[in-house]
Amino acid sequence: MLASGRLHNYEQGNSTSRSDIEKTQHMSDKDQKKTVDIEPDEDSADTAASAEEELVGDTELESGLELDTEREEGADDPWAAFERKSKEYDDLKDRHLRMVAEFDNFRKRTAKQMTDSGTAAQAFLITRLLDALDDLGRVADLDSEKTSAADVLSGIELVEKKIFKELEAVGLERVGVVGESFDPNQHEAVGTVALDGDAVEDTVATVLQMGYKVGATLLRPAMVQVYM
Repeated sequence: MLASGRLHNYEQGNSTSRSDIEKTQHMSDKDQKKTVDIEPDEDSADTAASAEEELVGDTELESGLELDTEREEGADDPWAAFERKSKEYDDLKDRHLRMVAEFDNFRKRTAKQMTDSGTAAQAFLITRLLDALDDLGRVADLDSEKTSAADVLSGIELVEKKIFKELEAVGLERVGVVGESFDPNQHEAVGTVALDGDAVEDTVATVLQMGYKVGATLLRPAMVQVYM
């Protein structure tokens, strides 16, 4: 009896397990069907994606057209063109004023340099003549009662030689020597002298006033008489 009872319970348990397994399999089949039913159609998904891409492309195209239109409107805007030209005018005016100021500064600087150079040259020359001026002052202060005319004349000649020595050192040259050919570029003829003895025509016969030059620059022509 005990064995029969256990066998009966075992069979009943197995029967319950089979029933539960069948129910579980049946529910799984239903879930799979539902899952299959709700899976999206691949063709529909592709179509939706294509439609979305076309929409995005149309939106970008419209945005680009709007930007181009705005640019064209800005390019054709008279006020924008006026402001652009005004800025260009202001830039050119500023450059012009700067150039004028720079040129004015250059002109002033050049004039100052020329003045300074001239002053320096004058100071240099005067410095070389100071000793000769001192000697000339000493001759002028000689007592006429105690000094002969010959001594005064000798002193003056020494001062003259000293002055010419200093001037020749800075480039001074004398123009006008008796016997040299007449040169209208350096000589000023104020009279003529008849040919006599070994005299040569068109040469300097007499120098009435000495001329001077520095390099190629004639300071003063010599006043001469010419043999004719």
